[in-house]
Amino acid sequence: MAAIYSDLAGRVVLVTGGASGIGAAIVRRFAQQKCKVVFFDIKADEGQRLALELSDQGLDAHFQRVDLTDIAALRAGVANARNAHGPINILVNNAAHDERHKTEEMTPEYWDDRIAVNLKHQFFAAQAVLPDMKAANGGAIINFGSVSWMAGQGGMAAYTASKSGVVGLTRSLARDYGPFNIRVNAIAPGWIMTERQLEKWMTPQGEAELMQRQCLKRRLVPDEVAKFTVFLASDEASACTAQHYVVDGGWV
Repeated sequence: MAAIYSDLAGRVVLVTGGASGIGAAIVRRFAQQKCKVVFFDIKADEGQRLALELSDQGLDAHFQRVDLTDIAALRAGVANARNAHGPINILVNNAAHDERHKTEEMTPEYWDDRIAVNLKHQFFAAQAVLPDMKAANGGAIINFGSVSWMAGQGGMAAYTASKSGVVGLTRSLARDYGPFNIRVNAIAPGWIMTERQLEKWMTPQGEAELMQRQCLKRRLVPDEVAKFTVFLASDEASACTAQHYVVDGGWV
């Protein structure tokens, strides 16, 4: 049984990239806390299925198809969520895309696209919900980074640049909005075995290397990150802000 945090009941939670992988696990966990969960994604079929699954369980989850690289659409999605469910109390900036790319083939347009997919929307989602949190004199923002830049991962320079930038963004927002009792933290997952990772990147050689480096000699799953995310959003973590938490089984 996972912990239940009574202070989370009834809170409005916005999760980006919530239709699959770690994001879907986060949506499920917040819904189980009796939160009102709104989640954004471009994967309409997966998002609608997850919302229906949770609704059939009597839980409060609502999907919106939003392209987070379209800032006007992101702002409209936040406004729609607020109008339908109330002010946003918790924001989880989970959405990202770890596409590999060769440095010598990089173009300015592709660089800008990778920054938009992996970093830019985190700032503008936070900007959109901060007035709600200021008015409530409290809130929690959780930005998702990655251990990729900490591990010196190659072959994805724009991705690792974006994910290291999450730390700076997190610390700056935490400093600016701490006086309003708004906590801002970052989570850096390790190699979490989502369907995408298993289909695209996991190989016997890669797993052998991971098991050699990781302290825990087993595969990590999305729900392990989700449970920590829920804790960090709860009042149990009331003194935690401006921090970067690594959830990687001791890989880096």
